[in-house]
Amino acid sequence: MTRFHPYSAATVARRPTDRSGEAEFRTVVALSEYRPVAAGKVRELYEVDDEHLLMVASDRVSAYDHVLETPIPDKGRVLTAMSVFWFELLGDLIDSHLVAADDPRIPDEVRGRALLVRKLEMLPVECVARGYLSGSGLVEYRETGRVCGVPLPDGLTEASRLPEPIFTPATKAELGEHDENVSLDAVVDKVGRERAEQLRDTTLRIYERAAEHARTRGVILADTKFEFGLAADGTLVLGDEVLTPDSSRYWPADEYAPGRSQPSFDKQYVRDWLTSPESGWDRASDVPPPPLPDEVVAATRARYVEAYERITGRDLTDWPS
Repeated sequence: MTRFHPYSAATVARRPTDRSGEAEFRTVVALSEYRPVAAGKVRELYEVDDEHLLMVASDRVSAYDHVLETPIPDKGRVLTAMSVFWFELLGDLIDSHLVAADDPRIPDEVRGRALLVRKLEMLPVECVARGYLSGSGLVEYRETGRVCGVPLPDGLTEASRLPEPIFTPATKAELGEHDENVSLDAVVDKVGRERAEQLRDTTLRIYERAAEHARTRGVILADTKFEFGLAADGTLVLGDEVLTPDSSRYWPADEYAPGRSQPSFDKQYVRDWLTSPESGWDRASDVPPPPLPDEVVAATRARYVEAYERITGRDLTDWPS
């Protein structure tokens, strides 16, 4: 299946609903004012005019390449509010695609989980920064002693802090597939040496700023993913979502202990339940995951809300102000 880029206004994306290849376009809400141009697992884009898009975050949650039928209340609001917080905090480091979170062009029915953003020419690279070893980085390290071509010291384990943050890019996979970790040289092949080094340096600068802020709030930013695009004049611009629980690993600093999986402010609770005997679901099957029980929904919502409130120092009930 073709993955339409989330900033393309040329055609409507369709997202997979099962492993058979069947797909459909499902929206958060019918917005008759605007034309839907793309849909992902969580977000949808609508064309506002020749220069702007409406980016809407749903309450959907995905796990193991499935979009679950049970939503997480307020998840879309958390993702939107948190992105706005970080876009503002990082504004002196890099320009972003954010135009407004409160604008007459944002319909009331999606207010609080929609942003008016600029159209960009998005670059075909997932820009990942890692300060700690976990996830696909840990898997690659155990196999090769490196992550995306970056050599690392011997003896590292789950959640080890790295000597310094590293840039570990990935290529954008087809929707429903996994992104593939690649080396800096592979990024050079895609966008050229100068742009690749700019992506690396900018990614690490943003990560270091964000990680320092998170530390002051008692939170570890283990890793995160950014997406960048180009403005009409060729300027590099930060796009998509930024530093949300969906795009980042956040751990409570007071519970950090390397050598084991960390408690986290994200959908890991959902993943853990799905793979537990309690769910009765076989991940290897073609059967979609079952509905989430109320207690899993409530616990997952609490983690998202806590991530926002701890990191920003704001109350979600005040969003949008």
